[in-house]
Amino acid sequence: MHPPLHIGIVGCSAEGAALCYRTICTEGPALLGPHAHPEISMHTASLARYMDRIYRGDWAGVGELMLDSAEKLAAIGAAFLICPDNTIHQALPHMLPRSPRPWLHIAEEVAAEAERRGFRRLALTGTKWLVESEVYPEQLSARGLEYLRPSAGEREEINRVIMDELVCGVFTPEGVAVFQRIIGRLKQEGCDAVVLGCTEIPLIIDDTNSPLPVLDSTRLLARAALRRAVGEAAPTRG
Repeated sequence: MHPPLHIGIVGCSAEGAALCYRTICTEGPALLGPHAHPEISMHTASLARYMDRIYRGDWAGVGELMLDSAEKLAAIGAAFLICPDNTIHQALPHMLPRSPRPWLHIAEEVAAEAERRGFRRLALTGTKWLVESEVYPEQLSARGLEYLRPSAGEREEINRVIMDELVCGVFTPEGVAVFQRIIGRLKQEGCDAVVLGCTEIPLIIDDTNSPLPVLDSTRLLARAALRRAVGEAAPTRG
């Protein structure tokens, strides 16, 4: 049996990247045996550098930061790459033609899981930049799935909780309540599942407290990386 492939993680915000890394390590033994997981390397530029570019709408600049991480990870042996940050997937088209390694795409993994589970209309949650982008609509529409975005006001509420609390490792009952209320309203609008489209959201929302079944983008990406590392799937980008 060949050893698992070396996974490269292009990090952005710490809490989501840590959850993705931890998931790979803790779920690896189910595929590889006691205490085993693939080799993993992670490179993370300062979140401030990413946010400076995001606030300016400089997605090409975001792509350059991702490419810098990708090149460093490839240089130390990563066979393929993942990014546990939904928002900056908007920058992938700017850098994929120059990427030294193939990528798994977080929204593709979520869309595939939604289709597998028979969901038809998904509520989108995440930063305002993610929710207003085409990162998820492109992938969901390609599979014939419908989606609903929160209202403009709700996007601002969610964004505040993510950026002021979750990425800083702050988890409050009030933050949970914001998500529950908005997910509950989207359920009333006919959604049958919710995309946790920020990799920090699963730290406070899951199937035990969400009004809708959740699609946990963080763990779905981590599991896809595990399958790829042991040869069960091919990379979808690159």
